[in-house]
Amino acid sequence: MPHEDCIFCKIINGDIPSAKVYEDEDVYAFLDISQVTKGHTLIIPKTHVKNIYETPNDIAGKLFERVPVIANAIKKAFNPKGMNLINNNESFADQSVFHLHIHLIPRYDETDGYKLRWETHSDEYTQEQLQDISKSISNHLD
Repeated sequence: MPHEDCIFCKIINGDIPSAKVYEDEDVYAFLDISQVTKGHTLIIPKTHVKNIYETPNDIAGKLFERVPVIANAIKKAFNPKGMNLINNNESFADQSVFHLHIHLIPRYDETDGYKLRWETHSDEYTQEQLQDISKSISNHLD
């Protein structure tokens, strides 16, 4: 069900124009207006869900099934050297539109305008600690 204050729901409904890349009964993909790199595309479910935490399995399956199809179309169109798939959840993780969306960001070279770097902490965890962390997560799988 669309949310009337959601910009992505308005795009799906045609109330706000977009550069549509793909559409079917479950999924809509369009160019991100920021175009971090040429071909930067957003893939969204037509059903309004806030983020990955609130996404039912059937909606996730339909959405993620389309990701490689659209990624390969971008690859064929522009021949990037690589591609980042990004999904931000909640404000703290830089989610700015609260309708689940996957960014496909083609990568061309080190000067293409996209930077993603993080610190690693592998030297801060023992194998035992890693096993404890993995068990903590596994114990909460539904």
